Amino acid sequence: MTPDASANDTAGRGREIVQRGLYYDELDIGARYLHRPGRTATEADNVLFSSITMNTQALHLDAAFSESQPFGQRLMNSMWTLATMVGASVSQITQGTLVAQLGLTDVSFPAPLFHGDTLYTETEVLDKRLSASRPGQGIVTLRHTGRNQRGEVVALATRTALMWCGPHTPEEAS
Repeated sequence: MTPDASANDTAGRGREIVQRGLYYDELDIGARYLHRPGRTATEADNVLFSSITMNTQALHLDAAFSESQPFGQRLMNSMWTLATMVGASVSQITQGTLVAQLGLTDVSFPAPLFHGDTLYTETEVLDKRLSASRPGQGIVTLRHTGRNQRGEVVALATRTALMWCGPHTPEEAS
């Protein structure tokens, strides 16, 4: 075994890697993050989410009633769609780097999501600015877009988040 091969065999052993989102400094306006894998919506998701949130809307829970309505079948609870869409972005963007979610605006559901559809989410960074009142933190505006497996937009939301700026060494600060 060559010395180089031996070094390669031990490279990475003992390393600890903590998965995290991106710091404010690492987010670029206009960047688009495609969150994978997608999430296939199930009847169980719909019934459980609707039940635990006390949403008794028949369009989510009553198959016979829903068959007589314009979409001809039960709809996924739109709040499940919104929560799942935002949740899909966490590991890639905000895990451990979010201070607080400040708000959601411009939430819409342009097409229905049904049991068996797969929700794919992408997030675009729309804007960012350093916080005037909270040193080491910045405010980021994100647009989440949810699409089904056919590429149809089923959900949109604009989210404002307070994010940590990245840790800087003294060399990086100068």
